[in-house]
Amino acid sequence: MKIGILSSGGDCPGINATIRGVGKTAINDYGMEVIGIQNGFSGLLYKDISALTESSLSGILTMGGTILGTAREKEFRKILKSPDKKDQEVIKKSYKELDLDCLVCIGGNGTQKTTWALSKLGLNVIGIPKTIDNDVFGTDITFGFSTAVDIATEAIDRLHSTASSHQRVMVIELMGHHAGWITLYAGMAGGADVILLPELGYNMDTIIEVLNNRKKNGKPYSIVAVAEGIEVEGGTDGHHPATYFAREIEKRTGIESRETVLGYIQRGGSPSAHDRNLGTMLGGYAAKLIAEKKFGRMVSVKGQKITDVSLEEVAGKLRIVKPDDPMVLQGKRMGISFGIK
Repeated sequence: MKIGILSSGGDCPGINATIRGVGKTAINDYGMEVIGIQNGFSGLLYKDISALTESSLSGILTMGGTILGTAREKEFRKILKSPDKKDQEVIKKSYKELDLDCLVCIGGNGTQKTTWALSKLGLNVIGIPKTIDNDVFGTDITFGFSTAVDIATEAIDRLHSTASSHQRVMVIELMGHHAGWITLYAGMAGGADVILLPELGYNMDTIIEVLNNRKKNGKPYSIVAVAEGIEVEGGTDGHHPATYFAREIEKRTGIESRETVLGYIQRGGSPSAHDRNLGTMLGGYAAKLIAEKKFGRMVSVKGQKITDVSLEEVAGKLRIVKPDDPMVLQGKRMGISFGIK
């Protein structure tokens, strides 16, 4: 069999470990031919490919980013959604000219939705979930999340000393447009006093009351962790949510407040040991699905087990933090505020 591998969407620690997991398993265990498709789905259209061999897959396990390059595929999706079926035939033609038996698509929510659309076109595809946000539906965890949480937690750890020394409120903004998993897990691991998530919203009076009470009780500094996707009352006027919260907190409590926006640092660099191993396992399972000709599936994690789900079940859905998530409930039991009553 001949398979192609591509990565799409944002970069993420662990993509190369996953490419290696797919490729080395396919080559060594199943005797498959493997090609890498450059720069996401556009590489499929333009047949921008390179051979992936034992040699080329060596030495990439620890590398951040992706050796295949990546892109957000707006133009490709336009073709997929085109009412003119001739446009879609271009995609099928490219797939056939590459003589592929299956295409492995590594990416987040948008990628999995696109992969399902390709499946509906009749292409043999397998999806592998990738995102630091951990918001892909149908899996308990995605690779990249562990690394991002480690980085964010270290940042919060470092803010404690500055907050304590200057008796300030430090507001740190972490990634997560629609889902607050990074903020929840890093906030809990880093000992944040207030954790603000897009899924739960917030009440500013509640936040102010918590911070004022901490000061009255001899705790003159606080850490506030906020997800970038939280909707701010009245908008942010082009500023980051962290800027808004730091400004409002200082104005209403009189406590000196500062913001930190961690940004793309969370997505870059070498993956954690956990993400290297997770990517390796997901990649190996994808090769197994291909060998068994079980197409139209996404590899997933359920509990401690690597398994798979239908791409149809996954496409267009998000995995978000629920109010009754065990981590949220435990935080509340310990007195951590989530900005709501």
